[in-house]
Amino acid sequence: MIGYLKGTLLKKEADRILLLVNDVGYEILLPTVVMETLATKRHGDDVALYIFYQQTERLPKPLLIGFNLEAEREFFQYFVSVEDIGPLKAVKALNIPIRDIARAIETGDVAKLTELKGIGKRTAQKIVATLGGKMEKFALIRRPEAEAALPDPDFIKQVIEVLTEQLGHKPAEAKRMVAEAMARNPAAKTPESLFEEVYRGEIAK
Repeated sequence: MIGYLKGTLLKKEADRILLLVNDVGYEILLPTVVMETLATKRHGDDVALYIFYQQTERLPKPLLIGFNLEAEREFFQYFVSVEDIGPLKAVKALNIPIRDIARAIETGDVAKLTELKGIGKRTAQKIVATLGGKMEKFALIRRPEAEAALPDPDFIKQVIEVLTEQLGHKPAEAKRMVAEAMARNPAAKTPESLFEEVYRGEIAK
């Protein structure tokens, strides 16, 4: 199975690219939110993507879907587990940032989910019913261009804000959860890593 590809951009279309890797050209579908991050990429530029790979008896041609972050790919795997949402429909649906989709799922914001291309109210309700309670860490996915930047000195504050404003924890409880997580893992220096440690600790209780 193909999980990651790094190569040279040969061609870019509206919803896919052709990536040359070791003299082999891979056609990779990209959600809108991923394609937007490649807006400045041109023929000959280097591109690296995490790959969602699927091949079935009904669809014998391998399907490759690309993401900038491993967390985005993991979110996609959850997303396609929802009834009536296959990989091709999911690719077209992701036209707003994944962190915003994750927050909408956690807060039950069906109206926000209907902003996704091809997703109606009934399907949005299925998404909330299926994935609610599983999206916490994806709510902290940062935009890819921020990945190379220095860690945000306010990342602790960011996590507390998400815990209180997005996920409904009381301020004192959120601060306690974050403090315990930092004590367990002082190496957590990003919102994503700290948030993951917070919920790892809560699940273990």
